[in-house]
Amino acid sequence: MEAPPDNDVLWAHALRFQHHDGSPALQGVSLGVHEGEILAVTGPRGSGKTTLLRCLSGLTRPQDGEVWFNSVPVHTMGPLRRERLRRDRFGWIDPTPVLVPELTVWENAALPLMLRRTGRRRAKTAALEWLERLDVGDKARRRPHELQQAERQRVCIARALAVAPAVLFADEPTAPLHRADRAHVLRTLTSAARSHGITVVLATHDAQTAALADRTVALLDGRRVKTVHLPPATETETERTPGAADTSGTEGRAACSLSA
Repeated sequence: MEAPPDNDVLWAHALRFQHHDGSPALQGVSLGVHEGEILAVTGPRGSGKTTLLRCLSGLTRPQDGEVWFNSVPVHTMGPLRRERLRRDRFGWIDPTPVLVPELTVWENAALPLMLRRTGRRRAKTAALEWLERLDVGDKARRRPHELQQAERQRVCIARALAVAPAVLFADEPTAPLHRADRAHVLRTLTSAARSHGITVVLATHDAQTAALADRTVALLDGRRVKTVHLPPATETETERTPGAADTSGTEGRAACSLSA
């Protein structure tokens, strides 16, 4: 077992994971993420980006390899400790919005804070602040079914930022948004991360989104590569069916070279 570098808030070594059908998702991926850094994990669909984020965040336990957070081994933790770590230190944004239908918009945004036993008034204030910054403050008392999909995604992003996580994992966070909305939301997300010292690990297959990061790590077929040329996302891509299965492992591939 290797000791992680002192300046890496997240560190992974030789991660391997296979899907239930035996197809490889990660094949020996190693990386480090510096504190306060915005790191983009890029690659075409099916390259292993989501699996890598899930392993780094403790949502999925790698079948081999190590994951460390602030020099604490995540890969040896049991399910309860990993759940507590995710609740207390991490934030997560899915590519499609998932909200509690019985709660109002502000209650959804404040829910992780209240689960941390933050007082209701303080949790509501933090939630409303981020809802306003993401231009859905006027929807605070509505229910999720009254919102458009893009508005629901903004609420999910506000929910992730309201807890001021040490690390925010964002898996294609602007996938449901139209091009005009995407730029504003990404600016809000990146400026919030920098002003609050939040480390961000961002998975994307969009070159314009990746360009906002401090550094880029490219994946192809579950391996780190030196270069993957990504085309900008089209409007059609941003409107694809939520939750649709993604099996196009080579879609969008233009050029790549394997890491040494």
